[in-house]
Amino acid sequence: MDSAYEVNFDGLVGPTHNYAGLSYGNLASLKHRNTVSNPRQAALQGLEKMKFLADLGVKQAVLPPQERPDLRTLRRLGFSGSDAQVLEAAHREAPAILASCFSASAMWAANAATVSPSSDSADGRVHFTPANLVSQFHRSLEAQTTGRILQAVFSDERFFAHHPPLPAGVHFSDEGAANHMRLATSHAETGIEILVHGRSAFDTSQSLPSRYPARQTLEASQAIARLHQLDPQQTVFLRQNPAAIDAGAFHNDVVAVANENVLLYHAAAFADSHGSIDEIRRKFSSGGIEPIFIEVPENEVSLDDAVSTYLFNSQLVRLPDGSMAIICPIECRENESTRRFLVHLMAKHSPIRVAHFVDVRQSMNNGGGPACLRLRVVLSEQELGAVRSTVFLTDELYDALRRWVERRYRERLAPEDLADPKLVDESRVALDELTQILGLGSLYDFSDELTADS
Repeated sequence: MDSAYEVNFDGLVGPTHNYAGLSYGNLASLKHRNTVSNPRQAALQGLEKMKFLADLGVKQAVLPPQERPDLRTLRRLGFSGSDAQVLEAAHREAPAILASCFSASAMWAANAATVSPSSDSADGRVHFTPANLVSQFHRSLEAQTTGRILQAVFSDERFFAHHPPLPAGVHFSDEGAANHMRLATSHAETGIEILVHGRSAFDTSQSLPSRYPARQTLEASQAIARLHQLDPQQTVFLRQNPAAIDAGAFHNDVVAVANENVLLYHAAAFADSHGSIDEIRRKFSSGGIEPIFIEVPENEVSLDDAVSTYLFNSQLVRLPDGSMAIICPIECRENESTRRFLVHLMAKHSPIRVAHFVDVRQSMNNGGGPACLRLRVVLSEQELGAVRSTVFLTDELYDALRRWVERRYRERLAPEDLADPKLVDESRVALDELTQILGLGSLYDFSDELTADS
């Protein structure tokens, strides 16, 4: 591979963005449960973050939201009648199920799939496995549509290999790229793929978190490595520290982030921190270039501060001038310990030369930082040319999406609004219009039923 780029595919925030507190173990999600959300502001914040990255020279693309509410699932669960009757009955009898079927959580594209670049796979193709997300009911509804969207965007079988989600059982619980990292000399070179799990489904001797569940299984990570045809000598399986999970690090990307040959991680991220780093170092074969490990000790940034600010859910990106930047949530600037750490990091002889702060507070309130909102895909020049070009963020697409959000999204959404049948129609009209903006064709089951809405 002569040259390659890491492209950020960000999930567009959907029209039903709300705070239902559905994600047990996600402290921000639980804290803001049943408060009023701002779907329009959330979508615009996500778009502004994408535009900021694109203006820095990072290749940026968008992925559409999924249809919500998921009325098909509500009907499978026994609610019947018209759309309005289904909503009314679910709101009366099972409001938690209704909220799950309204969740806009597909916005967090880091959970969409695990992706391995062609330079790491035996068949020389980019491999995609949509996450089954079975640990959370509201997220388990996403997998099939995620696969359909990814196949629409990456459709050329010469370059892209698509796998179905892993079997939908607790033994193969898979959370996607939020538990996947990659280290390499450059994006173009063969890399070390690091798959992080919280538990083994079959080894009951391991210690487990005492407060919150460990979501990703070792068996799921191993299955993905086989499906993606990864070299075992270039693959590392690490276990999350149970204490980190209990502190609210429900995914690895809450306590660790990697880019090219740099790994930034909290000292409490992994169950065997020293052994984990030693294994990565041994397997890192890069022509004399050593991996750079930046460990953040507890006495500089506590686990609590790491979780509340999402310092490690920042994006590490290589800029066109060769420098590396970290894209942090503004909460990192507002917190004394994380701000102090970043100042010291910039002052040291560090490969991370600059920190930028972005406002994605609507996402942060639901437990997702800047890195949650994007799926990283390493692509060669040829592979880049085979991607559906209409999803790449240009000034024109940014303007079109911004106008679309301002026209189609509600300013506020309260818990009782989930019973409003007008919200169904509004969301369908918005998504139908979006497929035309992105040129992705018919992605949604309702498309043929819609009449034009001016």
